[in-house]
Amino acid sequence: MKFFNKKEQKIIRQNLRNQRSKSEKILWYKIRNQQLGVKFRRQHGIGNYVVDFYCPEIGLIVEIDGATHGGQNEVKYDNIRQKYLKNKGLKVKRYRNVDVKNNLEGILEDLIEFIEKNR
Repeated sequence: MKFFNKKEQKIIRQNLRNQRSKSEKILWYKIRNQQLGVKFRRQHGIGNYVVDFYCPEIGLIVEIDGATHGGQNEVKYDNIRQKYLKNKGLKVKRYRNVDVKNNLEGILEDLIEFIEKNR
């Protein structure tokens, strides 16, 4: 079984790239083109999941959570998904939409610190 970017997910990944949230756009503008010293991919398939941003060099996943991630079903799904990703040896950083809008510099500092520790 193919682990990354399964062919059957291609249209899903393309749709997610085209319909990304404002917070995803803001963060992508700051992390693309190796601005933090590592390459990130957006809407990247890993197993049966599509993650917001993925840095293969250090196995880092960055997820931007909107308001819908607070519901009981979403929290359960996110926990299952996060456990799967961690079992694959990947590290997951989660930020909320509101934090991207109100504390972008803090998020970037957190990511830079994490990248430096994990290179």
